[in-house]
Amino acid sequence: MFVLCILLLITAAVLFLVGRGRTAAGHWRLGAALSAVTGLLAGAFACIYVVSAYEVGVPVTFGTVGKPLTSGIHFTSPFTDVTPFSTRPVDLDLNDKDVVEVRSSQGGVLYADVTIKWAVVPGKAVALYRLAGSEEAVEERLVLPDSREIIRNVFAKHTSEEGYASAREQIGSEIAGLVKERLAPRGIDVTSVNLRNVRPSEKLQEQIDKKIQQEQATERATEAVRTAKAQAERRRIDAEGIARANKILAGSLSDKVLYNQCLEAYKEAAKANPVYAVPCGTGSGGTPVIVDSGKN
Repeated sequence: MFVLCILLLITAAVLFLVGRGRTAAGHWRLGAALSAVTGLLAGAFACIYVVSAYEVGVPVTFGTVGKPLTSGIHFTSPFTDVTPFSTRPVDLDLNDKDVVEVRSSQGGVLYADVTIKWAVVPGKAVALYRLAGSEEAVEERLVLPDSREIIRNVFAKHTSEEGYASAREQIGSEIAGLVKERLAPRGIDVTSVNLRNVRPSEKLQEQIDKKIQQEQATERATEAVRTAKAQAERRRIDAEGIARANKILAGSLSDKVLYNQCLEAYKEAAKANPVYAVPCGTGSGGTPVIVDSGKN
């Protein structure tokens, strides 16, 4: 815009000088006046810079960095170049081709999908300009490499199983805290770090499947041994109970007791049979007596 202003003013001066020696000088002077007015307006617009909402501008004049410009209209030198920085949160998605390849403490390879939401702190825009030069460069030179480094370092302290299963939430929290701590002094506000997905490599997945099969086989063998021990213990208890019962029974069966039980049995038999035998005597020489209950 400033170059256009200079060109229009030069054009106005040329038209004015050429028109002085002409008979129809009025047309030349009118053209010169219009060129001059247009050039002045272009010069005025060249000194005005509008910073959009949710943006901050860093002015640079002849290599000198000025104070950051907040949203609104600002009057600047026509030789000033303003670099805008958005203060809205920006999502940095580390997935697909940008997925982070990490290694666990056991050496297993994992792939982590991470989304980092970050924004430029308006008061630190000048420092970020000196470090990177533009908003895109801030992401490429600061946010991306630092985040990748921290993600890899955190996963390296955990086992493969913790990385993709048991400690994912803990790892995500640890990554978020370290990324915020690293980037905050540079003027980058990290609002959230989302560890969306962690998947093992094909080789690691094969090792995991093999380990699971081995654990299942071990559990089945352990359960079989536990069942066999329980059955053996139950049989031992049953055998001991039977042995104790037989011992008690053997100690309580005397000749008189057996004779009395025999009499009770004959009494029961006599109810159904009119003729029965009654044992006489308890010794080996005892002779049974035949009784006919149908006769008096």
